[in-house]
Amino acid sequence: MSQLDTRHTNPEDALERLIVPRARDLGGFEVRRALPAAGRQMVGPFIFLDQIGPAQFDPGHGIDVRPHPHIGLSTVTYLYEGSMLHADSLGTVQDINPGEVNWMTAGRGITHSERTRPAQRAAGFGLSGFQTWVALPEKSEDMAPDFEHHKADALPLIEAEGKSVRVILGDLYGERAPSKTASPLFYADAIVKAGHSLPLDQRHMDRAVFVLSGTVTLGKDRFDNGQLLVLRPGDPLSLTAVTDAQLLLLGGDPLEGPRHIWWNFVSSSEEKLEHAKREWQAEDWDNGQFTLPPTDKDEHIPLPAS
Repeated sequence: MSQLDTRHTNPEDALERLIVPRARDLGGFEVRRALPAAGRQMVGPFIFLDQIGPAQFDPGHGIDVRPHPHIGLSTVTYLYEGSMLHADSLGTVQDINPGEVNWMTAGRGITHSERTRPAQRAAGFGLSGFQTWVALPEKSEDMAPDFEHHKADALPLIEAEGKSVRVILGDLYGERAPSKTASPLFYADAIVKAGHSLPLDQRHMDRAVFVLSGTVTLGKDRFDNGQLLVLRPGDPLSLTAVTDAQLLLLGGDPLEGPRHIWWNFVSSSEEKLEHAKREWQAEDWDNGQFTLPPTDKDEHIPLPAS
């Protein structure tokens, strides 16, 4: 029997917290932010979780996220529909397509932009997916910035009767994704057919499930799409699909402590946040902490007022 076929008996208090993401309009499309949430800053090292769309862009419209900075985290973009063009201060220029992984580690500082290519903008397109930030452990916060991109066929796909799981980051069900991570974690895209159950790996202390579509049960409780279920640590748990369901699985080991978060900066140190603010505002691209992407340096997002 594979790890995907193991059945678990769920305790009555298996759910630690239910988070209903709050919607934000980013101009032309909507995101739903699940993390950070009131009373729950992180799940494992995951400190930011945005569901993008689904959105439909008319011809002539697209995404123009101008160059902006990050410190103290890694970002991952995982799309189900549409594409984005990523450019960063390392000189990377990379299309992000459905099922692929863009894993950008800011470390002590990186700048990047996300755009729509002209041909796609002219034609119109649909867009849906997730953008996630993973906070770095203290020992890695000042590491050199890095970037990895992996095609969909490089990600482990685990299949059993009535279910399949694609591992996006970290390790899950005995398989490991190719991206290098700084702390133990898992991030996966799961499909469960109606009437089938998905066991949830209990090796990681923090575990959460975002119900992307369909309805699932955990014990006697039912949960519908658009909800983030934060689960109690340690217990052997499984979800059962009432209808065909698609789920995002995430979690890992907690970091050494909470993180300070301001705008696009994450750190264990408030002093590092303040330093990053001053550096971005100074706009010293030649000698400062941040540089602009070589292929996208004509504009940038200024430091917010607050």
